[in-house]
Amino acid sequence: MGTTVFRDATILDCTGRDPIVGGAVVVSGERIEAVGRGDQISVPRDARVVDLGGKTLMPGLIDAHAHMALVEAKISGFEALHPGAVYAFSVARNIENTLMQGYTTIRDAGGCDWSFKLAVERGLIKGPRMFVSNGVISQTGGHGDHRQRHDRGDPHQEHPLMAPASIADGVDQVRLAAREQLRTGADQIKVMAGGGAASPTDAVDDPQYTVEELAAAVYEARAVKKYVLAHVYVPQGIKNCVEAGVRSIEHGNFLDEESASLMKEHGVFLVPTLAIFELVSRHGREYGAPESMIEKINGIKDVGPQSLEIAKAIGLKIGSGSDVFGPYAVSRALSLELQAAVLGAMGSIISATRTNAELLGVADDIGTLEPGKLADLIVIDGDPLADISILQDKKNVNLVMQSGRVVKGGI
Repeated sequence: MGTTVFRDATILDCTGRDPIVGGAVVVSGERIEAVGRGDQISVPRDARVVDLGGKTLMPGLIDAHAHMALVEAKISGFEALHPGAVYAFSVARNIENTLMQGYTTIRDAGGCDWSFKLAVERGLIKGPRMFVSNGVISQTGGHGDHRQRHDRGDPHQEHPLMAPASIADGVDQVRLAAREQLRTGADQIKVMAGGGAASPTDAVDDPQYTVEELAAAVYEARAVKKYVLAHVYVPQGIKNCVEAGVRSIEHGNFLDEESASLMKEHGVFLVPTLAIFELVSRHGREYGAPESMIEKINGIKDVGPQSLEIAKAIGLKIGSGSDVFGPYAVSRALSLELQAAVLGAMGSIISATRTNAELLGVADDIGTLEPGKLADLIVIDGDPLADISILQDKKNVNLVMQSGRVVKGGI
């Protein structure tokens, strides 16, 4: 891959330092060799030099709550809507579009089968570095159980190529479900520890699973050096998760001071997902979302920023997730704009770079622009600190480099 020098860049290294105006980054092979002011960086004789003309150079974004396999606005009936290979190509397009939006790494929060990650690793499709949860684990009637009340049949797989949810009740069933997800390639375990908007027979303020059941999943994940993330909104469910040893709370819209303090004490991350609530509220009817889902979303949308205020005041480690799917996915970076209203533009960008890398356990390799780290970086036409909304238009992402290879844009 040789050596590439990016010069005359406005560098956001996402370490917490101020931007470097007129900066330069040297990439050698797959890693960053040097970062600093242009007049402090020596250019190797055989390097390819790219003059960015003051454009923003920053780490590749990380979405810690993505859903690559949910290619429709509707949450069921995938097999009828996308039969056979049509579904596979739809997921592949979703994965590639995510990379083109500047997201070089994602953590899939349920539904995406391990084989799609393998397709990216083999170079069959372009895509972000993927950490997959495979199928979620849910109690009967929980957020991962999408059967309607009249449906007395067994849970069914939405599509043969989609990782199926595990409906598990009791410690032994949860333990078996966790082992099965790990066996089939999960990088982390996703549990449903509370009700949700998309599930038809529960309320969003229902805590789900006992501490003992959650702890069984945590034990199995830790046994193979992995961890558990939990979908949950309410304080009691959050406290159950923290007591059980869960690593990250997803959504957490009704977070209060007590549950936030407990998270801080145990080093638990919060991953807000503000974008999806706003998008479903705006466009849900247009895309065919059930009225019950829209009503639930509108009941939790406005409290999300309040939970973020509490998390910031307590000093929680705040990551960033979009939770977008189907047609909503074109607005993946809306999550950054909404978080910026509380965290500021730089704080929001750091949540989607440095903090998310720490959450995923890969901060030694990605998340900031520093010597020795993998060259995951993006070039933005404009200043996201002045207008963070520019990250929502993939046309403003001029170049994407992943592990030293240019995957979007020509240089």
